[in-house]
Amino acid sequence: MVKLDIYGRGRPLRMAIMFTCQLAFIFFGYDQGVFSGIVGNEDFLNVVKNPSAGILGIIVSIYNLGCFSGTIVSFMTTDRLGPRKSMWFAMGWIIVGATLQTTAFSRAQLLVARFVTGIGTGIETTTVPVYQSELCEAKKRGKYVCSEPLFVGVGIVIAYWFDYGMSYVDGPINWRLPIACQMIFAIMVILLVFGLPESPRWLYRHNRNEEALQVLCDVYDMGHDNPKVVSESEGILEAIQLETLHGEYKWSQILKRDEVQTGKRVLLAYGMQFMNQMGGINLVVYYVTSVLEYNVGLTRKLSLLLGGVIQIMFVIGSFYPTFFSDRFGRRQPMMWGSFGLFISMMMISILLSFKGTSVEKPTASASVAFFFLFMLIFGASVNCIPWVYGPEILPLHVRAKGQAIGISANWLWNFFVVMITPTLIENLAWKGYLIFMCLNLVFVPIVYFFYPETANLTLEEIDFIFTDRARLPPLRPHTDSQGKPTATPVEAKTRSSSPDEVREEFVEKSK
Repeated sequence: MVKLDIYGRGRPLRMAIMFTCQLAFIFFGYDQGVFSGIVGNEDFLNVVKNPSAGILGIIVSIYNLGCFSGTIVSFMTTDRLGPRKSMWFAMGWIIVGATLQTTAFSRAQLLVARFVTGIGTGIETTTVPVYQSELCEAKKRGKYVCSEPLFVGVGIVIAYWFDYGMSYVDGPINWRLPIACQMIFAIMVILLVFGLPESPRWLYRHNRNEEALQVLCDVYDMGHDNPKVVSESEGILEAIQLETLHGEYKWSQILKRDEVQTGKRVLLAYGMQFMNQMGGINLVVYYVTSVLEYNVGLTRKLSLLLGGVIQIMFVIGSFYPTFFSDRFGRRQPMMWGSFGLFISMMMISILLSFKGTSVEKPTASASVAFFFLFMLIFGASVNCIPWVYGPEILPLHVRAKGQAIGISANWLWNFFVVMITPTLIENLAWKGYLIFMCLNLVFVPIVYFFYPETANLTLEEIDFIFTDRARLPPLRPHTDSQGKPTATPVEAKTRSSSPDEVREEFVEKSK
């Protein structure tokens, strides 16, 4: 795919990269939120033959199953296509799916259409965070990548308020138009990608070294001999050399324990996305209007209105990690955020448990406050951190495949939650929230004991945290200025220090 030099170099180019990635995630949020205001629409329900709670859950959640399938497609294609072409590929799927959804006149067509749209979203959400991570400085990586989930919240808010406004319009346009507007975001991303560079790390891995070096120069607006460009270029090449000591990785080796603990790191990325989904977020994103209507007892119009306001808390909360995750790290927000979600779910469950008793009205209404708190805390912690942690924890040689596996957890468990939620709302009521309450509490010690801090380290320096020095082969015959044998910088650093010492040194240096 041809790159058009329309953004220039340096800051304008970096801003164009960031804006394109954010726009892709606005679509992601819009597509997640748009069905919340549609599932109770009378005309829509007539088109899908007034389904039961279980069938409605499948209609909504099959999108997530499509997203899961998209991560599999990405697993097989992204290494070959590269991030730029993969983003274009994803948008093509999305446009086809959105067109089919807009023109749906049967349950079967809507199911197929949502699945197709999901494939595109799965490819997009696998590719975009990796692309942004590989085209920004280590000290700003948290800010840039965390801004993407922030814009998921923006997309959700746009969808909710669009749905609310269209609820006052009669006829099928009140649900077909919001669905059709998905295509606007996809077309804009397609146009913007034409002017973006390819990932330098992907280019280096495909032996296109001159192009990769030029991309680094363009992104930082520096010359080829600038120390910053030279240092990053050498670091990428050394990391590739270390990570591929035994040749190209195959699918069967993706969970292998090797010199850089590839298998462990893939599982950490998977677990982080599992936590992102199983705290109960999509109960609120997809079904909050139904929850407020059926569990709390509010009117349809008031439920739609409050649902839109609740989603704004998602956006407000997401500003915190966007601006401070590089200062406070990744672990602390995940731990206090999971604990806060535990408290919120516990209080919602307690307050809704009084439904049917003499104190039903005030306690049920009070639970609305904790839906607000839940979304604020989620936005400030578990919403953003997994999206930046996954790409940075994964080694370069499996970053595309490992990210696909990690994001597959997001969509697989997203599908699970969205599918069962209508049944939980209808049959379990307040008891259903206890499931998410317990899971959020369990996540706190898991993060504490198993997840290392990665803030302010370059993607190559993170390898040193995990390097298994005992499994490294003998030193290669590099020599110093006097012709004496020595180690490469990566080998010397790896053998001379423990992973903790290396990480502490890099963190100190980054300050």
